[in-house]
Amino acid sequence: MISNYFFLYSSQGFAYAHVTNPEIITNDVWPKQIGHMKTNTVLHYDSNFNEVECWGYPALAKKPKRKEKNSSTKPVELFKLHLGDLPEAEKPYLPPNLSYKKAITDYLREMGELIKETVTTRWPGIDFMTQVLLIISVPAEFSEKSKGIMRECVYKANLTNSIGSSKLQFTTEPEAAAIYCMNVVSENFDDFIGKSFLIVDCGGGTVDLTTRRLLSKDELGEITIRTGDFCGGAYVDQEFINFLKTKVGESAINRLKSNHYGQYQFLIHEFGRNAKLPFTGVEEEYENYELDLEQICPVLKNFVAGQEREDLEDGEWIIEVKFEDVKKMFDPVIDKIIRLINGQLEVDNTCSAMFLVGGFSESKYLQRRIKKEFAHQVRHISVPRQPIAAIVRGAVKYGINKKYIKNRVLKYNYGKFGLRKYESSDSIHRKRPSGYVQYFELLAKKGTIVEVNERFSETYCPEYSEQNSMLFQLLITQKDNVKYCDDEDVTKLGEFVTELPDTHLGKNRLVYFELCFGEMEIMAYAKNKYNNQEYNTTFELEF
Repeated sequence: MISNYFFLYSSQGFAYAHVTNPEIITNDVWPKQIGHMKTNTVLHYDSNFNEVECWGYPALAKKPKRKEKNSSTKPVELFKLHLGDLPEAEKPYLPPNLSYKKAITDYLREMGELIKETVTTRWPGIDFMTQVLLIISVPAEFSEKSKGIMRECVYKANLTNSIGSSKLQFTTEPEAAAIYCMNVVSENFDDFIGKSFLIVDCGGGTVDLTTRRLLSKDELGEITIRTGDFCGGAYVDQEFINFLKTKVGESAINRLKSNHYGQYQFLIHEFGRNAKLPFTGVEEEYENYELDLEQICPVLKNFVAGQEREDLEDGEWIIEVKFEDVKKMFDPVIDKIIRLINGQLEVDNTCSAMFLVGGFSESKYLQRRIKKEFAHQVRHISVPRQPIAAIVRGAVKYGINKKYIKNRVLKYNYGKFGLRKYESSDSIHRKRPSGYVQYFELLAKKGTIVEVNERFSETYCPEYSEQNSMLFQLLITQKDNVKYCDDEDVTKLGEFVTELPDTHLGKNRLVYFELCFGEMEIMAYAKNKYNNQEYNTTFELEF
């Protein structure tokens, strides 16, 4: 029964609630860290990368010892980005003998143990596997394949009892953030019903955007297709690394990364603490950051050669990081975010408010740039209270009440394997013995606003008189004007077969087909109209 379920969300952080008393509690107790609403997505392995020795904040690289020759520190981070559609060269570093699936599974296992302990302590006697519904939100640009991999990792982390468990469901990060911000809108603006607002979720790896309309006090509609890109706070760190390469040489950085990843990571964290986090974009407020390599990363000296070594020896191995240096690290990343926001506002120029959420949204320079760029277009631009917890709290609210989401804008073109008469424009090799051609039959167009549980239907007959079954194959693509099922970028979402036993009726056997966009899943349904036999299946919803 639904009253027995608990709802919670887990990723860098987690929140939880009981449906009978839906007060949302955000976890703020982590290993060796109290008072923070999320922890670091970092794992510290043994020397062979087999066992996790610690995770989260304790796994962060520590300041190395001066005489250290071989780093025993094996921290790994940003592994979730391997789920995204990034070019191989742009994917975050992982040690050669560690797969991203293992890292994700190991992190989920460690996080899961904390979640289980927290929930069972609060509600003794709870059966986690049968009474807890996990809601995991993912970046908007993650594919169906990525969610399938997440399902596999969650199962291997012992958080569900089967890969296809209904106790694991997904929402997108911008959708969860929108539900969180809906309350902010309701509390701070009078007569906002009918107006739209934009949520810009700025995380460490990704930035996701969604524009929503408040349809009623507790109902949200969607106006534009959700968009996103890999331009979160971690990419400022990467720009810092690019800056370092100009000072010490690319080879030196690559060797440091391969042989002493702990010291490499410690360099990045020191930059974040001393320059990235306090950076406001106002030159008068900036204090030059002096990076002392002998103190912070002594092993790097062993890899520096040529002119770079001479220059650094003259400067006593101190690299001065100036205001313009840091600004140049931020600007390419923020420029991408601004382009994403422009894309949303071009579709909806009536946007009344913009909310910045996620960890990177706390950057004062990011806030300053966005307000300067869009203050003339959007009346209210703000960072809501607890922006770092927006997604976890919104995901829990969604788990408790999925009715918040009234409609969605389709991100894909949905179609099926279809048959039509051969045309002269078709290649002759596509012509089937029946005289038909297999083509991409569009069922629901990208950009269409669909109500939750809205249905798209059609009736079909068999291709051949003697045919005793009919294949229904569901396809998706982001490309428009697709002609054939095997065109580039067309992906099979799933399929099922209906039986057509009454071959004596020939082609006079009609099958009714229906596609329904539900709360979390796409439901495909078919019915033989002659004998009333029914068939159905479900697919994870791509939204």
